[in-house]
Amino acid sequence: MFAKPWGRDRLPPPFINPSGARIGEVWFEPPAELDGLLVKYIFTSEALSVQVHPSDAQTLAAGLGRQGKEECWLVIDAEPGAALGIGFAKPLEADAMRAAALDGSIEHLLEWHRVKAGDFFYISANTVHVIGAGISLIEVQQNSDITYRLYDYGRPRELHLAEGVAVALGAAHPAKLRFHLGADGPLQLVEGPHFRLDRIEGGLPASVARRYAGGPALVIPLSGDVTIAGEPIARGECGLAASVAALKVPDGVKALIAATCGS
Repeated sequence: MFAKPWGRDRLPPPFINPSGARIGEVWFEPPAELDGLLVKYIFTSEALSVQVHPSDAQTLAAGLGRQGKEECWLVIDAEPGAALGIGFAKPLEADAMRAAALDGSIEHLLEWHRVKAGDFFYISANTVHVIGAGISLIEVQQNSDITYRLYDYGRPRELHLAEGVAVALGAAHPAKLRFHLGADGPLQLVEGPHFRLDRIEGGLPASVARRYAGGPALVIPLSGDVTIAGEPIARGECGLAASVAALKVPDGVKALIAATCGS
């Protein structure tokens, strides 16, 4: 668990915060078998910073190695009126974006989406975004720690205006990259370019098994315990399956499975 200025002192079940600190993140150390993929739970009582991440091509060109970051969010709980800011409501040039970041008006230029449990968003590199207050979500991402903050609501943390504006798209978030998950059944959420992600329920459909065959996968239970090679993995945990053939999902239990593309 990691304390954050925007985190919560009370966490939703099944998480427990014994310290009283404002916990913002619970994340799982990427295993060597899938070291390019990171899974987090994020809990907010305040908005995070307005931020942007570069692409692999941009970090390689800058001599930083392959450190781009694309990510996706599955909302698991949201207070009434809670929202995510993703992309801009109207096209925005670089100079105007920098000015808006400096005076704080950038948050009002974003496109805000009120959310509820089951809403899903894919955030491509270069997309300006912010997670608002009152949201709990699962984040699956490329394993990179490069974040450029454009605006931080007056918190005394470093901003990265030059770097952020240089990579940010002043454009809308494509509607095809967000949708609401139906209540039941398997569903393909992401298929590349960097990772794949599926929701499964009560078993592993043959089509999903084929897509994940031959490599390891991360497993995130959503509604109950699953087993990997006979070992239980509870809701709120993240397990590694050497092969999806070792994964057992009981009837009525939902889980996410994720792997890097090419695994």
